[in-house]
Amino acid sequence: MKNNTAWWLRITVAFFLVVILMEVYIDSGDKPAFLAYPTMMFGFMALILLLLIAIAFIVQAIENVLYNTLDEEAKVRFLAAKEEKWEWTWGKNLYNKMLGSKPMEKEVEIILDHNYDGIRELDNKLPPWWVYLFYASIVFAVVYLARFHVFNDYTQDEEYEQEVAIAQLEIEEYKKTAKGLVDANTVELLTDASDLNAGKIIFESNCVACHMADGGGGIGPNLTDRNWILGGGIKNVFQTISEGGRDGKGMIAWKQSLKPVEIAQVASYVLTFEGTTAANPKAAEGDIWVDPNAPEPATPAKETNTEQVIDSTSVTMN
Repeated sequence: MKNNTAWWLRITVAFFLVVILMEVYIDSGDKPAFLAYPTMMFGFMALILLLLIAIAFIVQAIENVLYNTLDEEAKVRFLAAKEEKWEWTWGKNLYNKMLGSKPMEKEVEIILDHNYDGIRELDNKLPPWWVYLFYASIVFAVVYLARFHVFNDYTQDEEYEQEVAIAQLEIEEYKKTAKGLVDANTVELLTDASDLNAGKIIFESNCVACHMADGGGGIGPNLTDRNWILGGGIKNVFQTISEGGRDGKGMIAWKQSLKPVEIAQVASYVLTFEGTTAANPKAAEGDIWVDPNAPEPATPAKETNTEQVIDSTSVTMN
C-alpha cells in the first residue's frame, strides 16, 4: 500500500474539482457562480471543505486501526510499501530523451582533448528539444514567406484596421446594454419599474425643492405640460440634467453628483409627469416640443361628395 500523495494535497485537488463542477453546472449567467450567489457558494464550499477534511481523518483512523491488527512481519512489509516512492517512468524517460545528455558515468565517452587547468570539455550534442524547435521555426518561416510575400495575403495595416473595426462594433454593442456608459447621444427611455423607482428616489431627494413632488413646478418649470425650455425627449432631458440649464438662471449640472445611469433613470421618471395634473401647476414656459423622430399622424382621407345625377327622362312632369 503506497501513500503516494499527502493528505492535504488530495483534499486541495478534490476541493477545487468540486468548485469547477459547481461553476460548470450552476447557471449564473455571465458572472461566475461565486459572484452571482456569494452566500450560497461560500457556504457550500466551506461545507465541502469540512467534509473532505473529515473524510481524510476517517480514512487515516481506519488505516491506523487496520495497521494495529497486523502481526510484526506484516507491519514491516506495510511500512516498507508505504515508504516506496512513485515515479513517473514514462515522463522521466521522455525528459531524458528530449534533453539528450549523457549520464555522468558515460561522460568519459564524449570528453575532448582540451584541458584548461584541469577543466575538460564535453562534446555534447544539441538537445533534441532545441533541434525540433529549430526545425519547426524553419517550417514556420517558409509558410510565412509563401503566404505573405509570395501570395500577398493581408498586410499588418489591414489586420490592424479589421481588428479596430471589430473592437469598435463590440464597444457599441456593449454600450447598448451597459447603462453606466450612456450619454446624451446613446441614452434610451427606461421603462422598467426598477429604473423608474430609482429615478423617483433621486427626484424626491434632489429635485422637489424646485419642481415640486408632483412636477407642478416652483422655482423650476412645470414638468406636467408639453412645453420645454431646452427641448423635451429623453436625450434633451438627459443633456439638461447632466450639463445644467441656462447660464446664470437655470438648473445646476448634476453630472458631478449623479452617475450616467442615475441621470438616465431620473430623466425617464421626469418624462412620466407629462400629461398628469399637478396641485398648483406653474404657467407653461418654453415651446411645445414635438419629437422629430415620431411617426407622422396619418391624415384622414377627404370625403368626396358625389353629385347625384338624375336622368331627366325619369322625371314625370305634372
